[in-house]
Amino acid sequence: MLNIGILANPQKAGVLHALHALRTALEAHACRSVLDLQTAAMLGESGGIPAADFARHVDLAAVLGGDGTMLDALLRLGDFDKPVAGINLGRLGFLTSCTDAELDAFAAAITGGHFTISVRILLEATIHRADGVDESFVALNEVTLARGETGRLVSVRATVNGELLNHYRADGLIVATPTGSTAYSLSAGGPLVEPSAAVFVITPICPHSLSQRSLVLSDDAVVEISPDAADCGPMLFTADGRDTTRIEPGDRIEVRKAAKALHLLMLEDRSFYQALRQKLRWQGL
Repeated sequence: MLNIGILANPQKAGVLHALHALRTALEAHACRSVLDLQTAAMLGESGGIPAADFARHVDLAAVLGGDGTMLDALLRLGDFDKPVAGINLGRLGFLTSCTDAELDAFAAAITGGHFTISVRILLEATIHRADGVDESFVALNEVTLARGETGRLVSVRATVNGELLNHYRADGLIVATPTGSTAYSLSAGGPLVEPSAAVFVITPICPHSLSQRSLVLSDDAVVEISPDAADCGPMLFTADGRDTTRIEPGDRIEVRKAAKALHLLMLEDRSFYQALRQKLRWQGL
């Protein structure tokens, strides 16, 4: 019997219906559902466990929501090296395995082993403060250093493996994974990258010079970004659009591939290229 951990986003419309339908589908395929504390509370049930304990109790985790819910679940699951499946209740759903209309097929696929695992690299970003205090973050999509209270362009210094890359004059700078290439980096004009590619993408946000383009580099590189001028004032650092942290002149951010990865469950009849065609509405002439 498979034990399936379930995390649900209580803010998503239709989540209660989808949650009941998922549990029914899993039960019909002889799977046991294990709820995290938040999901159990949403149903008024006892017996939920912290998502951080899922690694010891479940064979895989199912996340009900959308891409944002998947990003949140990544933090809540902690050191979870088992498959994670997303059930899309949102809009784009690049990180999800299926929709809430496909729950019976999903349950049959996981019990029959009809799925693949897409290993997604994560970023580890360490803020080295001028006062000597360090702070670390993990991101699946991207980390960003952007302007704070000022409406002006800021100056960002970037190095790769200790060598100067550029002094960017822009609204900010994004360091993205292949997974994150379909998120903020794409909106800022960055390239689409196949998820298994062993690369990072550095994308400036609204650069002052049209010659400052995205750069694709090996994921074994160490990227360092920092405010380049004291008169820019404080900037804002974010990891996957959350964990907003104030960055002062003299602080620096070191970004590298994290030791852990996300093991994203994909149904056998799904692919990244299919997602591009569907989610971005690509079509021939």
